Amino acid sequence: MSIRPYRDIQRRTSRQIFVGPVPVGGDAPISVQSMTNTLTTDVNATVAQIRRLEEAGADIVRVSCPDQESTKALKDIIRQVQVPIVADIHFHYRRAIEAAQAGAACLRINPGNIGSAERVREVVKAAKDHGCSMRIGVNAGSLEKELLERYGEPCPEAMVESGLNHARILEDNDFFEFKISVKASDVFLAVAAYQALAEACDYPLHLGITEAGGLRSGTVKSAIGIGSLLWAGIGDTVRVSLSADPVEEIKAGFEILKSLGLRHRGVRIISCPSCARQGFDVVKTVERLEERLSHVVTPLTLSIIGCVVNGPGEARETDLGLTGGGNSSHMVYVAGSPDHKVDSDDMVDHIVSLVEKKAAEIEAAKAAPSAVAAASN
Repeated sequence: MSIRPYRDIQRRTSRQIFVGPVPVGGDAPISVQSMTNTLTTDVNATVAQIRRLEEAGADIVRVSCPDQESTKALKDIIRQVQVPIVADIHFHYRRAIEAAQAGAACLRINPGNIGSAERVREVVKAAKDHGCSMRIGVNAGSLEKELLERYGEPCPEAMVESGLNHARILEDNDFFEFKISVKASDVFLAVAAYQALAEACDYPLHLGITEAGGLRSGTVKSAIGIGSLLWAGIGDTVRVSLSADPVEEIKAGFEILKSLGLRHRGVRIISCPSCARQGFDVVKTVERLEERLSHVVTPLTLSIIGCVVNGPGEARETDLGLTGGGNSSHMVYVAGSPDHKVDSDDMVDHIVSLVEKKAAEIEAAKAAPSAVAAASN
C-alpha cells in the first residue's frame, strides 16, 4: 500500500475568479477575509476598521449593505481603502446594482432570493458592467422553505442542492465569476456539505463555520472545521466568524493556514507550555513577544523553550530560538545552531531585535533580484 507523504496537501482543482485584484481558486494562495461590524453608514468608523483589518493582513473585507443609505456610503468607503470590498446583499436586487456601481469588487448574494428572472438579469448585467464577481452564500439557518419541507431539516444534501440551484441561475445568465459557500454552525454539517459540494462542482469554495462563537470557542471550532477541510485540499478562501474584534478573525485565519503550511505571514512562535524546569517565565515571555512582533509580516519561525530538554531540538528547526538556562543565562540559536547567550533582563528586547534584523535581511534578499533585473533593463 502506498502512503501519501504526511505533509502533502493536494488541493482540489477549481476554476479561478477574481475579487478585485485578488485571485481566488486555481493555484492562488488561500485568501483570508473578515467582515466589518460597524454601521456601514458611519463611513469614518467603517474605514477605520477596514484599515485595521488591512494592517492585520486581510485580503478581502465584506461590508453589509442592508439599505440604500449603506450602498451610498459604500462608494466613500471604497475610495478610502486598499483591500477589495465585498458587498453583503440579501433580498433587494437594487442594493446589489447600487453596490456594483459604487465599486464593490464582489457581491455576496443568493440570486434565487432576489425575485424575478428579470431582476437577476439586471444584477448580472451590473456585475459584468462593473467587473464584480459574486459569492453564493448558503447558510443552514436560512435554507429555502421548499428544501426544508422536502428534507425535513438542514442537511448536507439540502445545502448542496441550494448552492447548485443558485449557481444554475447565474450559469443560465452566462455568468461564471462566482464562488460558493455552504456554512453551518454545526461543524459536522458544514464539513459534510463542503465535501459534497467539492465533488459536485469546480467553483472556488469560500470556507467558514458560521456563528462559531466567541474568541476562544469560535476559534477552536473554526480551526476544527476549516482545518479539516483545508487538510483534505478543499477551500480557496476562508473567514473565521467570531463574536469578537474582526481583526481576531484575520489572525485566526492566518494561524489556521500557517499550522497546515498553506500560507505563511509573520512570525510563527513555537513555544512550550512551561513547567518547573523552565529557566524563565515562558508564558509571559511569549505574550510579550507576540505583542512586540505583531508588526512583522515576513515569514519567520521562532522557538521559545524554557529548558534544555526540548529546546535544542526545537531550535534546530527554526530560524531563531531561545532555550532557558541556569543563573538567568539563556542560549540564543541562529539558523539552528547555538550562537550566544542572553540574560533574562535583556531577553525580550534582544529577541525582538534579532527577529527584526532577520526579517529585514530576508526582505532585502527578495528585493535584490528585482533590482538586478531593473538595472539590466
